[in-house]
Amino acid sequence: MDLYRKVRLACAEGMSQREAARHFNISRDSVAKMMAFSVPPGYRRTAPVKRPKLDAFTGIIDGWLEGDREVHRKQRHTAKRVFERLRDEHGFTGGYTIVKDYMRQRERRGREVFVPLAHPPGQAQADFGEAVVVIGGVEQKAHFFVLDLPHSDACYVRAYPAATAEAWVDGHVHAFAFFGKVPVSVVYDNDRCLVAKILPDGTRQRATLFSGFLSHYLFRDRYGRPGKGNDKGNVEGLVGFSRRNFMVPIPRFATWDAFNAYLEEQCRRRQADVLRGQSETIGDRFARDLAAMSDLPAAPFDACDQATGRVSSQALVRYKTNDYSVPVAYGHRDVWIRGYVDAVVIGCGGEVIARHPRCYDREDTVFDPVHYLPLIERKINALDQAAPLAEWDLPPEFATLRRLMEARMIKAGRREYVQVLRLLETFDVDDLQAAVKKALQLGAVGFDAVKHLVLCRVEKRPPRLDLDVYPYLPRAKVATTSAASYMSLLSGDTA
Repeated sequence: MDLYRKVRLACAEGMSQREAARHFNISRDSVAKMMAFSVPPGYRRTAPVKRPKLDAFTGIIDGWLEGDREVHRKQRHTAKRVFERLRDEHGFTGGYTIVKDYMRQRERRGREVFVPLAHPPGQAQADFGEAVVVIGGVEQKAHFFVLDLPHSDACYVRAYPAATAEAWVDGHVHAFAFFGKVPVSVVYDNDRCLVAKILPDGTRQRATLFSGFLSHYLFRDRYGRPGKGNDKGNVEGLVGFSRRNFMVPIPRFATWDAFNAYLEEQCRRRQADVLRGQSETIGDRFARDLAAMSDLPAAPFDACDQATGRVSSQALVRYKTNDYSVPVAYGHRDVWIRGYVDAVVIGCGGEVIARHPRCYDREDTVFDPVHYLPLIERKINALDQAAPLAEWDLPPEFATLRRLMEARMIKAGRREYVQVLRLLETFDVDDLQAAVKKALQLGAVGFDAVKHLVLCRVEKRPPRLDLDVYPYLPRAKVATTSAASYMSLLSGDTA
């Protein structure tokens, strides 16, 4: 620019363009351009670029790239692969650079242009993201649900072991409870947990669980185009924001509940932020969202998958490739199943017969050892080989009790030990452990003594054991009732 100014000033003071070119050691064309424009106009191409070696092959390249639209994106033509095919199959003699430049320009011309969208208060967008977390000391993948209110940028984030239909619904239930209101509408992608089928006219056939959820909360569901995440760009951006800001460094929590409590607190703290281009905090704009949203129903939706099954000969019920145990008394019977994000509940008729933590592995078996104790009591030889008992982590007092019982009564002692374990059908393991420990201290090694001690602990009364006799229970004296005593009672009632 300094040279530009000097040339223009010299010519304005009477120096000819020929003399200025010689004085400043530049071409006369440059001087003429400097006099024509007050500032450098920049390079201006007046004709399209000529590619004599490539122009004959552009149709072939275009055909290949159009065909790439139908294949997986990781198996599409690169510039290097296009150059190699042109050289080997069509005798192309040009260089790699002109092929690369042509493909770059073609890609730019084909990029989509978007319309800026306005977001009225009360509307929402929902999606799932993925991140690595450590829960209970185990590194695993977390699938986190995100609900965003684009008008205010208020959000809710909740993590799950898997992005199942139950997780979708459970995430909504917790988000609505967090906001205290229900959005007017929510935009989704076409996830199979939500949309069972896209009909030829473009309408969506909703999945059964999601359809029931919509009927409960009565808001409008809207869907983006298949494969077009920009139709709900706000929540797509919020998924990345949540991963970068809430999950870096890698979160480490003892339980999923503790992790979700942390995420909820981060969402609450974010409402104090003022975002770029805004003069109000997220919380201030969130108030307008709340004013446009509807009230919550009287009770939340029961976010569970419903199924039926039949108990096998090993007292197992299969749900989502995994087997869950039920009490052996229900063998070969039809049952109903409720799959929640954190639990599997099994019932028969109007009764809940089993409840297990939800397993997200495949082809695994989840046992409750107590379910099999009545059968093991009858088939006592299976005690040491019973798979449901193999990984049962009981307090050490139980092993001591079994050793003493077997030493005293051999096989009968094993059966009596199982009878002690069956007390877990009624009593808490902590109460039974305390009773067993007390029995060992007293030397009262027997089922009846342990049962008496656990009853006394629960009922908060002192135990009464006769340690001189087995099974240590105190002798009860039952007197014969006389007719005179009975008549005295009657006479007392009528007096």
